Amino acid sequence: MKETIAQIISKLALMPHPEGGYFKETYRSVGELKEAHLDSDYNGNRNYATCIYFLLTSDKFSALHRIKQDEIWHFYDGSPIRLHSISEAGIHTITVIGPDVLKGETPQFVVPGGCWFAAEVIHENAYSLVGCTVSPGFSFDDFELKSRKDLTALFPDKKELISKLTHH
Repeated sequence: MKETIAQIISKLALMPHPEGGYFKETYRSVGELKEAHLDSDYNGNRNYATCIYFLLTSDKFSALHRIKQDEIWHFYDGSPIRLHSISEAGIHTITVIGPDVLKGETPQFVVPGGCWFAAEVIHENAYSLVGCTVSPGFSFDDFELKSRKDLTALFPDKKELISKLTHH
């Protein structure tokens, strides 16, 4: 399996992502939304939309983080993933993103902007190749990755989940 993962990383020219896993931006619209037309919590212009390939492995999960925009996840290949989200009100939900709709998996899922979320590959010794589309387009200015301690202070009743889905 490690050889297959290495081949996918090489073939798609993926790079390590700060939240975990590997990614490559595949699309960034030429057009931009001007800052004056965005919500007041945005600083600067944003492209209309962006899209990435995102590869997770059994030992490389996507740590709890959030962005301002909605993020659409698209399943492509490998193991289904378990996507955890925590709303601003502290409600934890789990969505399984995968190909088998008859078993309750969904091949596409929207994470609402402002939610904390993380993803993990369900099967052992496996990978999951997904795509993520963001609109307005992704900017690291909109990305927030808190420490385990800070997230636990926000959601003390989610301490075990936070410990599992953070890197530090």
